[in-house]
Amino acid sequence: MAVEIAPASRLNRHVWYNNVNNKVTPAPEPGSRPFSTTVHKVLDPGQARYDKTVSESMNMRVLIFGSGAVGLGLGSCLLKAGVRTALLAGPETVRCLKSDGLKRSGIFGNFSTGPQDFDAYTDLSQIKSQTFDYILVCTKSNHTHIAAEQLGEHRHLLKTEGKIVHFQNGWGNAEKFLPYFDRSVIYSGRVITGFTRPTPNHVEITVHADAVHVGSLFGQDIAPIKPLCEAIHSGDLPCLGWEKIEQDLWAKMLYNCALNPLGAILEVPYGKLADNPSTRQLMDDVIDEVFAVIDKSGYRTYWSTPAEYREVFYQQLIPPTAGHRSSTLQDIKAGRKTEIEALTGQVLKLAEQHGTEAPFNQTLYDLIAFIENSNRSH
Repeated sequence: MAVEIAPASRLNRHVWYNNVNNKVTPAPEPGSRPFSTTVHKVLDPGQARYDKTVSESMNMRVLIFGSGAVGLGLGSCLLKAGVRTALLAGPETVRCLKSDGLKRSGIFGNFSTGPQDFDAYTDLSQIKSQTFDYILVCTKSNHTHIAAEQLGEHRHLLKTEGKIVHFQNGWGNAEKFLPYFDRSVIYSGRVITGFTRPTPNHVEITVHADAVHVGSLFGQDIAPIKPLCEAIHSGDLPCLGWEKIEQDLWAKMLYNCALNPLGAILEVPYGKLADNPSTRQLMDDVIDEVFAVIDKSGYRTYWSTPAEYREVFYQQLIPPTAGHRSSTLQDIKAGRKTEIEALTGQVLKLAEQHGTEAPFNQTLYDLIAFIENSNRSH
């Protein structure tokens, strides 16, 4: 999905820009929904600015737990904003970071910083004297429990008023931190920006659909994470504190559960799934089941009915991403464990808890499990 667009600074401040098909359209009416009704983004440099001085940003300390593509992308923004940042990553990534620094390219412009400007570690035990205002967990969702356990063992690294923010796919990630931290500490981030990693220390931002949203699933005030959002925003990636993070995460779940497993099983891009009547019907059935689970579980999203969501799904969400191939497929091709447990697996878990059935989701889950097991046996 790598595309070239004009840098944000060259675009009209109040137009919506589709990063995938390079189409500029008028801004929506005030009060219209965010990602729930469109996959475009208002590129307004002032929209996420909070009353915070540069000196506050420079006094902030942030640890990135998991410096893959997303972690390096967020880290690059924080470093550009002058935030003192530490990166936790695998040995090869740390070696490259310490040798050549961190590089960012793509739709928000180029940025690079030398190894003298940040710290890089392979293990939390290597961090001896620092404490952090924020710890950003950017691992794959199937590693959330490991991150939570390790951070629980090193909770002294988080300042007394510090916050943990997880930026991961799926549902159920936030709860994995609760055995180790109070719910007032845990915040969730929703990211619908495309990051790739051409080399271990180089991140490319390829597509951007909406501002990063950060909020609490546990009813906490968003004020404590506003300085973090402003720092990320100052480093070029639009970011907002968001009260309705639950709705955002379920909006992303609806999209991912309908497309990711089916696209991986059939090895086709999203547009092919929407064009074929058979796969379109399957996605409709999956969406119906996910809506039933949302309703039974007492969660919320932006649409009242499956039909209302499907109209947005087929008319607005799929067309700009028609050529995209599922991240589940990419994981399978790379021999990695997929995030199916945090996506379809969570739908099935909640369906069982609340006495409803999700046979179409179950079938897709079973087929992905078969493919994963077959790959491991070879």
